[in-house]
Amino acid sequence: MFNLQQIIKSHKNQLLQFLFYRFWLLPTFFLAFSGFSQTNKTKGHPFVCTDYTQGKAFIVSAEGKAEWEYPAENCNDIWVLPNGNLLFNTGHGVKEVTRKKEVVFSYESKSEIYACQRLSNGNTFIGECNSGRLLEVNPEGKIVKTIKLLPDGVDGGHAFMRNARKLKNGNFLVAHYGLDKVCEYDSAGNLVLEIPVKGGPHSVIRLPRGNTLIACSDHNGDPQVIEVDKNRNIVWQLTKNELPGIELKFMTGMQCLPNGNLLLTNWLGHNQFGKAPHAFEITRDKKVVWVFSDSSFLKTMSSIQLLDIPGDAIKGEILH
Repeated sequence: MFNLQQIIKSHKNQLLQFLFYRFWLLPTFFLAFSGFSQTNKTKGHPFVCTDYTQGKAFIVSAEGKAEWEYPAENCNDIWVLPNGNLLFNTGHGVKEVTRKKEVVFSYESKSEIYACQRLSNGNTFIGECNSGRLLEVNPEGKIVKTIKLLPDGVDGGHAFMRNARKLKNGNFLVAHYGLDKVCEYDSAGNLVLEIPVKGGPHSVIRLPRGNTLIACSDHNGDPQVIEVDKNRNIVWQLTKNELPGIELKFMTGMQCLPNGNLLLTNWLGHNQFGKAPHAFEITRDKKVVWVFSDSSFLKTMSSIQLLDIPGDAIKGEILH
């Protein structure tokens, strides 16, 4: 007969390893890549996002289900406005769309557009990539202010500019993706600050304390997220393989949350589809608190804004 006690005693270590893997590691792995929070097993964040590859803007529930979508070619930048409408780019334009899918603002261009922002005066800031123009467009879709970053007749090409923002001081912060630098320009277009960035900067946020947060792509270097002070020194950095189970592929959209956490999107183009989560929230000491990785309806998320974070985007209360 088998001596059960002897068998358990002689194979104690193997048995413990099996039980640990079966009842702890597998559920942890599932939570990390199920699209829900690692700390909240019932639901995650509701949010809006863009899918660059599919050309769509989405509203996603806290349970991770797509509740609303709208066609938007090469959609890269998105905002939830105080009235509940969504403002986003559409390849060669920008639209504001109601939840009933009514278009209430539209601007079209010959240039590629990757950046937009609703301003406190009711106008819309738009960054035209190829033309190298920073625009203010009124609610009727007419250009009321133009800042030229390139000489007349010069085409900056597909990689000249990605996300850009108008700052509270009236200056403009621009991610020059193809030039490997972030630049700040004054209201007349004069260069105020230049930050060299290895890896193709995609998105930029000016933090309240004056530092600049930059999301970097896979262009000319490993993807990363860096915080740079006024003297261009890196004071915080998230590198490609620092987070357990999450590899940075091509860092795009960002949101700085009131509790200090960072929400980051991980664009999965360039043959990286399905190889990493679409988005994740981390603390400043790099602990992962929420992950979204559902690829059943999303392909390449490039921008995100949470719906459960209060704040008026037009007043600059959403750092995005």
